[in-house]
Amino acid sequence: MKEIVLNKPGEFAERTAVRPVASDANALVRVRRIGVCGTDLHAFAGRQPFFTYPRVLGHELGVEVVEAPPNERGLRAGDRCAVEPYMSCGRCRACELKRPNCCAALEVLGVHVDGGMRSLLSVPVELLHRSEQLSLDQLALVETLGIGAQAISRSGAEVGETVLIVGAGPIGLAVMQFAQLTGARVRVLELNDSRREFVRGLGVDAIAEFDGEASDVVFDATGNAAAMEAAFDYIAPGGRLVLVGLVQGRISFDDPNLHRNEITVLASRNSCHEFPRIIGLIEEGEIDTTPWITHRLELEEVPERFKDLPGGAGLVKAIVDVGDAD
Repeated sequence: MKEIVLNKPGEFAERTAVRPVASDANALVRVRRIGVCGTDLHAFAGRQPFFTYPRVLGHELGVEVVEAPPNERGLRAGDRCAVEPYMSCGRCRACELKRPNCCAALEVLGVHVDGGMRSLLSVPVELLHRSEQLSLDQLALVETLGIGAQAISRSGAEVGETVLIVGAGPIGLAVMQFAQLTGARVRVLELNDSRREFVRGLGVDAIAEFDGEASDVVFDATGNAAAMEAAFDYIAPGGRLVLVGLVQGRISFDDPNLHRNEITVLASRNSCHEFPRIIGLIEEGEIDTTPWITHRLELEEVPERFKDLPGGAGLVKAIVDVGDAD
């Protein structure tokens, strides 16, 4: 079986791997779609925290079950599923608090352990979420939406509040989708002209620079230290800042401003048991990620074409298509 591995920053290669098998707890799945995440782009650039090389990337996955052990969820060969890529221990304090996204021993496919840039993958049955309605593209983007769902859950945003999302990449768009569902008034701050126009095309106000209108809840979805620090100045008195983006290093803020406005600062990591709800929302037409997909490439094209994605004109979301070859 062939797989694509990121040997070091800036260097992908194809290699031969042992064909995985199903087990008493794991299903064998054929990977069909892989969403390219900011995490993957940062890993390629050498800027991703909690990351080691070499690594097979790919944690946003739309798959088809090849073989499944007997299971209470009724999963069987031919089922199309989204993969929840978070593997937690179930025993640490965070897991006991039902916050497995903060598990002390958390392993994420494609980040801490090898992921889905291959044709076949062995996955715990409990991490597979089936849909008979969604396309493989839609299933691959459930994980991205989960990041947004978790960020909104952390924020407590509600009807009547004002929300500002900084950054209109896929994570910012995911936050935007769930912010809209709360009934809050949502705006987006985005420097890139094409992304700003994309957001406006979805019916959301987008600005190129902060206009002085403070918001009750501000989300940073940039993963940029300067943008994260600036976000402290966008918050209304008594407001909340949710840091969804992640940087490899420290950020700083003006302490008098933090105290004067009694700002609450929250971190948001991954998602937490949101996949069934998200799949239901897409099936019901409440959320639509189809317009996000602006670039496509085949798995075998990744070593040559991946380097062009970060600067791709109009890039919102890239999808990797995986063929049948084992």
